[in-house]
Amino acid sequence: MIVENVLLEYYAEMLKVWENSVRATHDFISEEDIKFFKPIIIEQAFPAVTLRCVKNESGSILGFVGIHDSKVEMLFISNEARGQGVGKVLLQHAIEQLGATKVDVNEQNPLAVGFYEHMGFKVVSRSPLDDMGKPFPILHMTL
Repeated sequence: MIVENVLLEYYAEMLKVWENSVRATHDFISEEDIKFFKPIIIEQAFPAVTLRCVKNESGSILGFVGIHDSKVEMLFISNEARGQGVGKVLLQHAIEQLGATKVDVNEQNPLAVGFYEHMGFKVVSRSPLDDMGKPFPILHMTL
């Protein structure tokens, strides 16, 4: 798997990967929440981070990671690519090449929490609300 830089023209496809991933793994998020977050993701979140992605042989994006100030701000894998090592490759790249040492994870997403624990992260604190003030508890993890 090759990790590559993200170009601006990838954003629309990445937003589809984000939504596909969220629908598969974030059963606590409502349809209204998805509609709320979509414009924020593409207009504010993507431009605010260093992005890398992994594509399949035909050039479709399988997953992406976004880093800012040594923190994994986003790591999303298309549901079809889950369990194939894409997340591991992206996270290892983020740690080794981009200096990532921290991540915030939705407490209600136990698969993600387990993935980060497996990759060496430990919970150091918890917030009852997410960054938008929504009632989605966040676990703050560090290597």
